[in-house]
Amino acid sequence: MKLNTKRTVLVGLAFMSICAFWQLYDGIIPLILKNSFHVGDTISGGIMALDNVLALFLLPLFGGISDRVDSKYGRRIPFIVGGTAIAVVSMLLIPIADDIRSLVLFIVGLLLVLLAMSTYRSPAVALMPDVTPKPLRSKGNAIINLMGAVGGMITLLLISALVPKTGKPDYFPLFLVVAIIMIVSIVVLVLRVKERAAVAEVMAQEPEEEPQTGANGQPAPMEKAVKKSLIFILLSVALWFMGYNAVTTAFSKYAQVYWGLQGGGFANCLLIATAAAIVSYIPVGIIATKIGRKKTILFGVALLAISFASGTLFRSFSPVINGIFVVVGIAWASINVNSYPMVVEMSRGSDVGKFTGFYYSFSMSAQIITPILSGALLEHVGYYTLFPYAAFFVALSFVTMLFVKHGDSRPIPPADKLEAFDTGD
Repeated sequence: MKLNTKRTVLVGLAFMSICAFWQLYDGIIPLILKNSFHVGDTISGGIMALDNVLALFLLPLFGGISDRVDSKYGRRIPFIVGGTAIAVVSMLLIPIADDIRSLVLFIVGLLLVLLAMSTYRSPAVALMPDVTPKPLRSKGNAIINLMGAVGGMITLLLISALVPKTGKPDYFPLFLVVAIIMIVSIVVLVLRVKERAAVAEVMAQEPEEEPQTGANGQPAPMEKAVKKSLIFILLSVALWFMGYNAVTTAFSKYAQVYWGLQGGGFANCLLIATAAAIVSYIPVGIIATKIGRKKTILFGVALLAISFASGTLFRSFSPVINGIFVVVGIAWASINVNSYPMVVEMSRGSDVGKFTGFYYSFSMSAQIITPILSGALLEHVGYYTLFPYAAFFVALSFVTMLFVKHGDSRPIPPADKLEAFDTGD
């Protein structure tokens, strides 16, 4: 049994287009809200959290609906095509609204694009396991994550190149290029991947599974000690996302207002962090096989807290900040590669989906709360609060991780280097 790498890369185009959009959203929408519509940071934080509010309800809804669809094009492709089509039209309304200063058009465009993205993210992610045999899904997920990282980096490069350092920026060319990337990605996916045929091929390779049941046909209850570990690692997930997402959401306007970076210069820092994270996946995977996932996560959490605390020392931009963001990327990779597998390892085989839901419920809930809370501090206390806020919550996650006693079996060293990129996203 061998992974169809070419097909997996093509399937990953959908996730690449999604990540390209979300990087654009996180980088530019806060600037439009602040500079064009003069929205306060608290309300801006609430708007930036809206995508996660919608995700809590719409991702499982449309994922479940796509499970039950049976079209001639497959279960997932119709959602991917339809969602992308609505998203690329809606997203172009945003720079137009910014140019003519129409808050109503901006809100309409933003709501439409967020709804559209929510309709096809789950089907796009689910397409990979649909067309990949179970023993090979780790490698497949590695490729999907790499494609997503490429999408984010492409957008950061475009922001750096297309957003001017002086004058009123015209964001339409930037949004248009990202929209074209999304369209081309999905067109290539649809033309080159025949979903129904690929699914049939995979089903022919896999034996039917016996339904898994516990004693008396009921699953055994989770041990109290394991449940305690599960609660504490989920709290840890929420806490480090509280810190990390506060920075990523507000960084574009923070860099302009507090550090004086102009135009798309802020994207270079995020680009450096993303590149450092990608390069770190393999070393982090190797380290985890030697010392265990928990210690690797604690190392990453400590490194991330120190990095964010270091950010408080700078009142203006310095090249040293780029070095700090290299460390941020390494730290986030150390956390991200190992946290999801620890959560899932506490589950039974039949409960993996449910435990995946636990992981994303806590991470998304944190990303709903933190833009609003950190935004209120930015607006009513001062921009200097961003990095202390982030460092505080990340440091708290170090404390809660100390109480996690399960899910820490050392992973088997990857047979293929691609498996080291499997982060469960």
